[in-house]
Amino acid sequence: MTQPQRGEGVDRRTGDKNRRVGGGAVWSAFRRHRLAQVGTAILVAFVLLSAFAEFLSPYTPSDQNSAYTYAPPTRLHFRDDGDFRLLPFVYKTRSVVDPETHARTFVEDKTTRYDVRFFVRGEPYRLLGLFPTDVHLFGVRAEDGSADARILLFGADRFGRDLFTRTLIGSRVSLIVGPFVILILLPIAALAGGLSGYIGGTIDVVIQRIGEGFMMIPGLPIVLVVGAALSGRGLSPILTFLAVMGTLAIVGWARVARVVRGQVIALRETDFVTAARASGAGDLRILLRHVLPHTTSYLVVTATLLIPGTMLTEASLSFLGYGLREPLASWGSLLNAAADVTVIGQYPWMLIPAGFIIVSVCAFNFVGEGLRDAFDATKRWRAGRASR
Repeated sequence: MTQPQRGEGVDRRTGDKNRRVGGGAVWSAFRRHRLAQVGTAILVAFVLLSAFAEFLSPYTPSDQNSAYTYAPPTRLHFRDDGDFRLLPFVYKTRSVVDPETHARTFVEDKTTRYDVRFFVRGEPYRLLGLFPTDVHLFGVRAEDGSADARILLFGADRFGRDLFTRTLIGSRVSLIVGPFVILILLPIAALAGGLSGYIGGTIDVVIQRIGEGFMMIPGLPIVLVVGAALSGRGLSPILTFLAVMGTLAIVGWARVARVVRGQVIALRETDFVTAARASGAGDLRILLRHVLPHTTSYLVVTATLLIPGTMLTEASLSFLGYGLREPLASWGSLLNAAADVTVIGQYPWMLIPAGFIIVSVCAFNFVGEGLRDAFDATKRWRAGRASR
């Protein structure tokens, strides 16, 4: 008798080999989706970058140096007097103003070489918010140990702050805002859609009319109004931001709830629901323990597809000045400095955070597409098995 292959199981009633259903089949189908694997790898990398942002950054996000206002990305050198060096080095830069055009440029002072070194000591911080330390992954030091030069991989902003450091720190807000909104939106949508579809009658009519009212509300203008109103109340930037994101979740629950309602209507007359009702289980228990768990696949896929839209909304709000504000940072708030066309033309490196937004949104979409295809493949297999 041949043994079942990996990813297969044996049907207890027929003895036939079949692919495992449930989590094993979904995971197997998800792993075969190449773009989903790429998206997952990108998201894992971004999460690690945000978790260890202080360690990976040579400076703190509030470290200002007016001598480096709008300084371009630091040039890394690998040749010293014609000899190739494995580890790069930099030169100290200083700003020079052209007397005729009044344009400011940065030139290198090649009198002193500053080597890029790893695990250097700098400004103190708390690793993962828990462990106090002052060790940074890299920094620049001269032979005598001085650190007069700065290494700005992404350039600097108008306050002379390292854009690379602030991009890594800002990734925390940009990556967490989507799950934060989803954690508010999905429970409301699942409960409202479940009650509407399972109980029906007057409750169904009331919930659906309320949902239609929310669907008629234009999301972005309402969020802009709430952000503007709260900004004038003197609240802290983080409280204003959380309130704006909570408003976004409350406005957007109705569409998800309507789909959940349709799924619950299809499930409420199935055999397992009838058996649970016959055993004396209450309606709320049946809904929470037996019906809503069968909508998990849809909710998971919906969450992964809603997160990119939420990230773009946060970036839009912060770009317009109604989201996260100084001294906090997100990818959207960093782009606020690029709102002026003059800034974009003279300092194009200020658009670097936009690249992180694009890549992360694509990664979430890849994961969502992979999960959707995986669940669909499992459903098609189950349907084919049931027809045999």
